[in-house]
Amino acid sequence: MSVSLFTVRRFLISFSIAWVILMTDHAILLWSLEWPIELAIIDSLISNTLLLMACLLVMNTIRYYTPELNQYLNVLCMCIVLTILWMVLSKWLLGLALNSYEGYPLFLRRSIMVRSSIGFLIMGIVTMIGIIWYNWQDQQRSEERKSDAEKLTRDAELFKLRQQLQPHFLFNSLNSINALIGARPAEARKMVQQLSDFLRGTIKKEETQWVSLQEEMQYLQLYLDIEKVRFGNRLTTIVETDAQSLTLKLPALLLQPIVENAIKFGLYDTIGETVISIKTSTGINNELQVIVTNPFDPETSSPKQGTGFGLKSVQRRLYLLFDRNDLVVTEAKEDQFTTRVRIPQLPDMTT
Repeated sequence: MSVSLFTVRRFLISFSIAWVILMTDHAILLWSLEWPIELAIIDSLISNTLLLMACLLVMNTIRYYTPELNQYLNVLCMCIVLTILWMVLSKWLLGLALNSYEGYPLFLRRSIMVRSSIGFLIMGIVTMIGIIWYNWQDQQRSEERKSDAEKLTRDAELFKLRQQLQPHFLFNSLNSINALIGARPAEARKMVQQLSDFLRGTIKKEETQWVSLQEEMQYLQLYLDIEKVRFGNRLTTIVETDAQSLTLKLPALLLQPIVENAIKFGLYDTIGETVISIKTSTGINNELQVIVTNPFDPETSSPKQGTGFGLKSVQRRLYLLFDRNDLVVTEAKEDQFTTRVRIPQLPDMTT
């Protein structure tokens, strides 16, 4: 986050108030020493206005030349030189303005050391405030650049993951179409049309980071229709959606690789009819929960050790979005393999 205009204004207001207090204290101190009030005010205005100009010069120098730790001696020397110049100029102007007051020239000469010490102390404090302020600004800008770079990297990786998933599914579908052209041309044409609708929806959805579960389920149904053409009566899907969960948000194109993984393990390693179950619900803290269950043959499949590129890509996407590794959980029990996915709902999921 960059330094806001409000923060700068607040700093300038605080600095101005502090300087007015300093000038007021200066005038009150001279008045308490029984000097006339007009003399006290003029002395304070001249001395502190010149000191303010010297401090602003230091601040402006630090703005374009922020010293490193080993360069603080240079800053100290600059403060000493400016203090001497300030004192010489102040003494000259105060002498011109206030020499008519009896006893003031002697008082001015005797107070030179005290004035110089106080002026050097104030200039040193202002200088350190300036160094801290500009270092903080540089750090904020550096963190902002780092955050932007991380965001670009994260977005690029998310985009790459989505692009890797499309060819994986597309090649499988094209192989199935090729196998159907000779034996069942009508189904092949139907599958081409479904694939066209599916890919058209994919292109549109990549333009949006988040979609509602209802939109994602419509997209997923296109995918399931294609798979049913591929596998015929062997594939049965049971979809149970909680009405409340349909409005919840999730990353676009998240469910398809999960279901593809279920179909892969459910049909490739078993014989006969395969039932893929998809359940959605609203969990704790309004989280979206998706549970996908498929059968598998423990003797020919090893889902505990490998869940394929699809599930790994889903887990990686959720980690990049939420910085959490616990949102995708898999479980193999008896002859059923279950994938549980949780998608937290954040206030900014509006696009």
